Amino acid sequence: MFNGWTENLLAGIQTLNQILTAGIAITAFSLFLYALTFNLRDRVARSFAIILLCVVVVFTTEALQNKTVPNWGIDLLLRLQWLGIVFLPAAYVHLSDAVLVTAGRPSRGRRRLAVRLMYVVSVGFLVLLAFGVLLGPLLPDAKPAPHLQRTLLTELFTVYYVAAMIWAGINFARAYSRMLTRLGRRRMLYLMAGATAPALGSYPYLLYGSSVAARFPLFFWGISTILNVFAGALIVLMAYAVAFFGVSWPDRVVKSRLFKWIMRGPVTASLALGLMTIVRRLGVLVGDPYSAFVPLTMTATVLLFEHAITLFYPLWERYLFFGGDRAELEIFQNMEERMVTQSDLQQFLEAILAAVRDHMQSPSAFVAALDGDDLSLIVMAGNRSMLGQDGLSNAFEMLSNGNGAHHHEFVWGRYWVLPLHQRKRGDMDRDEVPPLLGILGVAHSEHPVMEHDQRDALWLLADRAALALEDRQLQQHMFRFLEDLQPRVDMIQRMRAAGRYDSRASILNEALPPEADLANWVKDALTHYWGGPKLTNSPLMRLQVVQEMAHEYDGNAANALRALLRKAVDHVRPEGERRFTTEWILYNILEMKFIEGRKVREVAGRLAMSEADLYRKQRVAVEEVAKAILEMESNTR
Repeated sequence: MFNGWTENLLAGIQTLNQILTAGIAITAFSLFLYALTFNLRDRVARSFAIILLCVVVVFTTEALQNKTVPNWGIDLLLRLQWLGIVFLPAAYVHLSDAVLVTAGRPSRGRRRLAVRLMYVVSVGFLVLLAFGVLLGPLLPDAKPAPHLQRTLLTELFTVYYVAAMIWAGINFARAYSRMLTRLGRRRMLYLMAGATAPALGSYPYLLYGSSVAARFPLFFWGISTILNVFAGALIVLMAYAVAFFGVSWPDRVVKSRLFKWIMRGPVTASLALGLMTIVRRLGVLVGDPYSAFVPLTMTATVLLFEHAITLFYPLWERYLFFGGDRAELEIFQNMEERMVTQSDLQQFLEAILAAVRDHMQSPSAFVAALDGDDLSLIVMAGNRSMLGQDGLSNAFEMLSNGNGAHHHEFVWGRYWVLPLHQRKRGDMDRDEVPPLLGILGVAHSEHPVMEHDQRDALWLLADRAALALEDRQLQQHMFRFLEDLQPRVDMIQRMRAAGRYDSRASILNEALPPEADLANWVKDALTHYWGGPKLTNSPLMRLQVVQEMAHEYDGNAANALRALLRKAVDHVRPEGERRFTTEWILYNILEMKFIEGRKVREVAGRLAMSEADLYRKQRVAVEEVAKAILEMESNTR
């Protein structure tokens, strides 16, 4: 009876260990995708992604091993597991070197060369693995689990593995000693603690301790289960520390995004896999291992957990990540959810015009907004031809001649026109007329007569339209302010992000952007040269040369960037009078395609080249503009 109880307990621990192993593989793969998605450009994140890929290989092959797999399959899986193991030492040294560089200790060439040599050595061990000399034959009946025998080359690799991990640990310690901020030291500790999980949890210890493990199988599987729990948690901790490298987002955004990614990915998938495995094992006990409850359990788990995440995530985000800034951030969140966009405004005004036409039995109605000294048509309903060819060209003149009084309509052609004013503020005099926002036009019959009830209802609807136009005006001012503010905020966030780990130089010297990124930014900005989001929201706004040129344009960063692009394009221009010869091709492409805004077919025909050749030359021209801007930025700094 005691032996039966022990066997059942051992089987339960092995099942739990298998679930944890699969969960670690899922978690590592999910975090690998996270690194590929959000901060792959950073060297620390790239080297960490290599470690995660190795962990995925190691734990996936381990999770696939079970009693149903034949001996040749077990042998293949155990050897495939070493595809991840042989590259772990080089990846760890690579990561530690990248962290040390980020901490302000750049390599003079020796460390970088050493990292490359480590990868070469790992490739050498991979070749030995492929030829079957790195590891010995399979022991299929070994206890507590099948494993491969070790060879002399296995001993050599073990020395290499341990030495590389010690070297990486020394580099981590050097990086920690260079941290000047409390936050940087704490996250370096997270990174160092998390880095122990793949290093200790990936090596197959049965190569050396199989005899002891065979005598105490319950102890071996219990320790393996505990180590897998810690390995999964420490990998997440390591990913948390690495997630802050190479991004300029605020800390709350990094935490929130990573937490949501983990909950939707590894936690949901691991929970579904675990419950599905348990249901299948229970089915084995009753003689039906592949019952309908297995897919039903998986589907229900995924749907219910995803629903719970969607339902409760706003609360988690608010109380876990917003901290003391909760009130300010909630204002922005509410504004994002309730903001009146151009489409929302148009729908609202269309509803108002429908009510106006229905109430007045009018064939046509419109709302126009005042932008500077011009009226621009926002929404029109009904017969558009009634507005005439001149449209609103002379409507503003009539308003300027005293017809824009508050709550007083006037006749303009075939329309009643109602001036739409801002709401009165508390600092206004009683007789002062608020600023004009626009007009509401309603087509009338040949003999315009408006009854008292109709007039009251029409002015009530006009007040609703005025409220919408006032919100539109306020939001336009807010957007212009945010557009001007964004480059400065981005610069502060980037310097703050760099200062997480290198406080000595990051605040004083901001790194120049990579030339490849700069070329993409230049192309986007040139595409919207005469106005558009790719110009106003361009990362080029963060350049110091743009910030200084903005002073010449009354603080307008968009105009400053446009002037910088023009200056850089002129830098590509050859000397002398403009011609359509070979040496002028790059300049002519820039001038005709972006500055003049001509179509690709038209530019290609004018320059006597194919469209494919035009795109190739355009890429070269944009790169020349990017080099000119990079040179101007360097000189400015």
